[in-house]
Amino acid sequence: MPGRRAGHADPPVPGAVEPDDLPDGLLVAGPDGLVEVFNAAARRLTGVAADAALGSDFRDVLPLHDAEGRDWWKCAAPYDGLNTRSRHPEQTLFLPDGTELLVSAAYRRDGAGRVERFTVTLRDAARRARRERDRADLVSTVAHELRSPLTSVKGFTATLLAKWHRFNDDQKLVMLETVNADADRVTRLITELLDVSRIEAGRLEMRRQVVDLAEEVRKIIAGRVAAGDPADRFRFEARGELPELWLDPDKMDQVLGNLVENAVRHGAGTVTIVVEPDAHKEGAAVSVRDEGEGIPPEAAQRVFRQFWRGPASGRRGGTGLGLYIVKGLVEAHGGTITVRRAPGGGAEFRFTVPAGAPDHATA
Repeated sequence: MPGRRAGHADPPVPGAVEPDDLPDGLLVAGPDGLVEVFNAAARRLTGVAADAALGSDFRDVLPLHDAEGRDWWKCAAPYDGLNTRSRHPEQTLFLPDGTELLVSAAYRRDGAGRVERFTVTLRDAARRARRERDRADLVSTVAHELRSPLTSVKGFTATLLAKWHRFNDDQKLVMLETVNADADRVTRLITELLDVSRIEAGRLEMRRQVVDLAEEVRKIIAGRVAAGDPADRFRFEARGELPELWLDPDKMDQVLGNLVENAVRHGAGTVTIVVEPDAHKEGAAVSVRDEGEGIPPEAAQRVFRQFWRGPASGRRGGTGLGLYIVKGLVEAHGGTITVRRAPGGGAEFRFTVPAGAPDHATA
């Protein structure tokens, strides 16, 4: 690059993206292998100051090694390798202090194939590692949750097939009811996993129509009572007139059902559901409260994460996905959800949803 000193960038072009504006680390070396660009994200990821990087050999600024400890630059030979090579796909590499980075590189060559510019991009590998751990946790959770009901289904089915005539009708009924309940449990788990997948991929399909939230709450309570919960366990309050709400009724049933299930399973005392206009009277707010021990303040930011379980969850089952799904479904409607201590003790989950309009009936 004639007439240009290492470490001095061209004058900025109005409206152009500056290297320091990029979210990923960026190192650019010239034809002599000296660093010409070393942006703020690269400095943050490596701990190398700009003055130490600019004008230095890129191998000294970024001494990368692979998982076996081999010098990656000797293996890659950016300036001495094949002159037809145009890029290196992203891979995991390490700095001497053990910092793990996701590194990719690209070349710009002249007509003779010589390197004019060598560009390296850096990303923090910690987020990917967390995602991989989450996937491993998900696999472990699924395996654990599926093993118990499937073992039960298999055991009772095999027993009935082998010894059908040895059992009376009442015994057969108990076994079949157990098989049916365990099959429902497997179905619920699979539904939760599909919901998690759609939420993470941003592919939730919304089928909006006018929904009466108060009536939906009444249906949820009636279903719980029909399933055996005492009617006096629930209290419903409808306050004020709501605007016309365009929501996905199935997903609202799922949100309300999960929150009420959570209050019944992990809370205590009366479960109170309040439906009212939101603070700006432009949507609706729903609160689900219990009278149990509540959620510790330090855990309030974690309750909507995957696999979060309260102190008593270990003995009461659950995958730890329910509240994560609730948050995803509420946010897909354009709403928000929070948790705090209820006025009478216990936990209060409160979510809001905007009124919406018919011309936004698909999302």
